[in-house]
Amino acid sequence: MAAHAGSRAASPVPVTVSETPVGSDVVVRQRGIASWYGRHWRGRRTASGTRFDERDLTAAHLWLPFATQARVTNLTNGRSVEVVVTDRGPYHAGRIIDLSARAAQAIGMKERGVAPVLIQAVLAYRPVVAARVAMQ
Repeated sequence: MAAHAGSRAASPVPVTVSETPVGSDVVVRQRGIASWYGRHWRGRRTASGTRFDERDLTAAHLWLPFATQARVTNLTNGRSVEVVVTDRGPYHAGRIIDLSARAAQAIGMKERGVAPVLIQAVLAYRPVVAARVAMQ
């Protein structure tokens, strides 16, 4: 969310990209720490222009394209949730994704606040996306 703008950006986290021929989909896998955000942000515009609702299955990610559907798996308990990237963030060092409150609840991390996760997303091949992923 825009309110995070004054915070520090997350440090680089290794990303695994599966081998695919040019012109094919790109499978992105990223491991790291997830956090969540909720009611305080309700109704505010996200970076994609949509209004945030903590009851939706959405997420903020620093570089995955908006509208990307991603599976987020809590590595502590194995629970997964499908989310749509609608925002940018997190802007807290060491974190790779901010989940909506509902998504955090779905994977059993809401009470603790953070959890180790695996993000998996399939991106349609586009040279700009491929270059961005390659830089990670």
